[in-house]
Amino acid sequence: MMIFERAANLALAGLTLAPLVIKVDPNINVILTACLTVYVGCYRSVKPTPFSETMSNEHAMRFPLIGSAMLLSLFLLFKFLSKDLVNAVLTCYFFVLGIVAFSATLLPAIKRFLPRHWNDDLIVWRLPYFRSVEVEFTRSQVVAAIPGTFFCVWYAKQKHWLANNILGLAFCIQGIEMLSLGSFKTGVILLAGLFVYDIFWVFFTPVMVSVAKSFDAPIKLLFPTGDSARPFSMLGLGDIVIPGIFVALALRFDVSRGKTNRYFRSAFSGYAVGVILTIFVMNWFQAAQPALLYIVPAVIGFMAVHCIWKGEVKPLMEFSEAKAVVETHDGESSQSDDKISKKVE
Repeated sequence: MMIFERAANLALAGLTLAPLVIKVDPNINVILTACLTVYVGCYRSVKPTPFSETMSNEHAMRFPLIGSAMLLSLFLLFKFLSKDLVNAVLTCYFFVLGIVAFSATLLPAIKRFLPRHWNDDLIVWRLPYFRSVEVEFTRSQVVAAIPGTFFCVWYAKQKHWLANNILGLAFCIQGIEMLSLGSFKTGVILLAGLFVYDIFWVFFTPVMVSVAKSFDAPIKLLFPTGDSARPFSMLGLGDIVIPGIFVALALRFDVSRGKTNRYFRSAFSGYAVGVILTIFVMNWFQAAQPALLYIVPAVIGFMAVHCIWKGEVKPLMEFSEAKAVVETHDGESSQSDDKISKKVE
């Protein structure tokens, strides 16, 4: 698994830098970048320690409503306030957030070259005048924050599309790695809600497209087209992270059963097909498209066909990461108890 992750990380880095060396068709760039990001994020989400929190069905139902409120708020801010002022405030916010995300993405590679106690020993820092607020970190995280800070300074000064993309990829990888749906039922509820959300705000209002064009922050990936009328193709980070956490759940489901990426392959294939369909329709109609309109049916459809074909609908829909962790821990404790009893005998 680590070999695949390293290879995908190298490929992703090479793809991001590719436009600097050779001309890459923006459509191919969108497809490969999105798919490789999901691939890397999924494998990084497979960890020996369980997720501290998972999304509930209620949270999944409310998510599109919260997203709609935030989107509409941003639209109104850009409409009634200075665009430069709003983007200046957002730049400060994403500067801090970018250091955290970029550092966390680099951390696994950096940790290999540092002393072990730098990775394990926690340092607790309390905010001045707010002693109840504690921040915990390791020396490894401090080291990783150094290149992260320099990189975010470059982004804030230049606002180069490449810096925007690298930060966006870091946000996507961290989102897929850290977020857990908990169960496929929750995942289907979330994807179905955002499927409607994306269609409504793109096709029936000018809000989504207007915010995407006005928002000068790494909430989207930019791909140079060479066309002065349309200099960049854009892909929102939500079109990577939201389906990505569902695909990552499929991978962890396979790992929990000791299978070799059976459902991960079908979910990942569905994501790739969905992105390709989005690009095809966008170019055909020469208009912005809600990517989740094509990605959500493809991901869920490929998974549904696979589990129906295998006759495993019930175990798939009853799967819960919380229960799987409990069962794993119970199994480990019972095995250790057996070993102890054998030693006593």
